[in-house]
Amino acid sequence: MSASHPLESFKAPSTRNDGLARLISVIKFDRSLLLTVLAAGLVAALFAIVLWRITGEHGDANSYAMLADAFLHGRLDVARCFDVDCAHHAGKAWVVFPPAPALAALPFVAIFGTTFGHFILLTTLFTGLTLWLWWRIFRAFELERVHAAWLLVAIAFATPLYYVTIRGDGIWFFAQVVGTLLLTLALHEAVQQRLLTAGIALGLAFLSRQMLLLYAPFLFVLALRPTEPLLALRKDYIRRFLELALPIAAAIVIYLVYNDIRFGNPLDTGYGFIDAPPPEAGGSFISQRLGEIGLFSRKYVLFNTLYLFVQGFHIDFAGRYMTELGKIDNSGTSLLAASPFVLLAFFAPMRRSLVVGLMVAALIAGISLFYHSNGYSQHNVQRYTLDWLPVIFIALALGPVRQFAGPFRLLVIYALGLNAVAMALLAVISRAA
Repeated sequence: MSASHPLESFKAPSTRNDGLARLISVIKFDRSLLLTVLAAGLVAALFAIVLWRITGEHGDANSYAMLADAFLHGRLDVARCFDVDCAHHAGKAWVVFPPAPALAALPFVAIFGTTFGHFILLTTLFTGLTLWLWWRIFRAFELERVHAAWLLVAIAFATPLYYVTIRGDGIWFFAQVVGTLLLTLALHEAVQQRLLTAGIALGLAFLSRQMLLLYAPFLFVLALRPTEPLLALRKDYIRRFLELALPIAAAIVIYLVYNDIRFGNPLDTGYGFIDAPPPEAGGSFISQRLGEIGLFSRKYVLFNTLYLFVQGFHIDFAGRYMTELGKIDNSGTSLLAASPFVLLAFFAPMRRSLVVGLMVAALIAGISLFYHSNGYSQHNVQRYTLDWLPVIFIALALGPVRQFAGPFRLLVIYALGLNAVAMALLAVISRAA
């Protein structure tokens, strides 16, 4: 008799482990389904919070309602502001922020007055339009529907776009939603090679968020065909350049005149005339920074850098035994901690348009590191990243969402879950306060 192989004793009897094998095969088969179910549940929960915020809005909170009313009456100054970022100059009150979001609110203020209480409904609708435009952009990049849908879920519910949407009753957040919509429209039009409408949209985006002006070169390159050179002294290049540049130039002139009328200087946005209270009188550290350091300073770089890239989701505990919920850090959570899926953009193919876009994103992010605020107040986001995250969305759509579908979806689930936890804790903390 021949000796049996020593490994034969380790072979599992087929009849004994058939059930386990089937269970393992089911688990393997259903992982993708499990992620989809988890995403659907978290999206439903987060959207329910949107609806709750819409039904709970009371009005008398967004200073853009006052600016819209001023426009309706042929003025640029406002009767009063609902927030601390209100400048007082020449015996009048002024909203320091750019004017375009007030134009978006103007029809509703004309009907309902300055007590208009549905800004969150507006931001929800604007975000819906933004997502529809992104869907069209992704399809233009030939991204398959399932991958495009997952990327839209990430954008809508796992980036700062969600947070600014549900806080649209505040002037800062409303401006970001409007600016993001207009920027996305500009990107969509550039992808469709319609540079005139792209320029108009970007000009209006600049009149919502000034930093978005820096997208101009990215739009031009994005509209070029792959076979066209980057630069050329040809009539069609000059024509397309003017189509993009002239509306943007007009927006810049409008903004300079707007500032000059308000504060007597085209380059003065009015921040120096804000009478924000100091911390001891109920103001924030932002008031102290503005009053004692200024709008931009290298002193802010360390704080802003750590909060942009490093700071994790943080909850303070209180009470004698540190067992009671205190508060969530209102300077936010870093982008990489709250939306880790953006790291997969590292694997995007380096097309020339994307290289230009990443340079634009780096410039915007770099300038923001010197700014007196990182987006305060905010929870589980760095909301100023919305000014350059669209470049990352495009980078993800060019390959990583498809190439790393499993890891991408898992990271999106994590981001959705963290957002849901943050919203739940905020509700508990606010109810206990």
